[in-house]
Amino acid sequence: MPVTVEGSYVESVERVQPSQANNYGNAHGGEVVKLMDELAAIAAMGVAGETCVTAHIGSADFRSPIAVGDVIELSAYVYETGESSLQVRVDAEARDPRDTDLRRTTAACFTMVAVDDDGDPVPVPSVTADTERGRELVASAPC
Repeated sequence: MPVTVEGSYVESVERVQPSQANNYGNAHGGEVVKLMDELAAIAAMGVAGETCVTAHIGSADFRSPIAVGDVIELSAYVYETGESSLQVRVDAEARDPRDTDLRRTTAACFTMVAVDDDGDPVPVPSVTADTERGRELVASAPC
């Protein structure tokens, strides 16, 4: 049974801690990608109904640094599926926690694969874009 693109949409909010920083007082790029990867897995597992693992991370575009203490708002959704794979778009925006002005910081596309308990790939349902919002998400998805 197909799942809607917008039905796969998930969000997460994190605050950058000093232990996540690089030498310049900003979130280390690897930390940001880790948060994005975790949210990509959550979006994918919601569609697949199975454990999903990362097979590929498309270009991760870092547009703006994220300072220690800033809030990162992440969003992810599945925009396409294959036999056992799921394409997930993940975006990160940041802001001062005392403010509401968000700035785009990072975007990447992840290929996740649904696996069984033995680690073997398993089939996944297709995703559909039945609404205007779903079609907009799909159109903006490719990284």
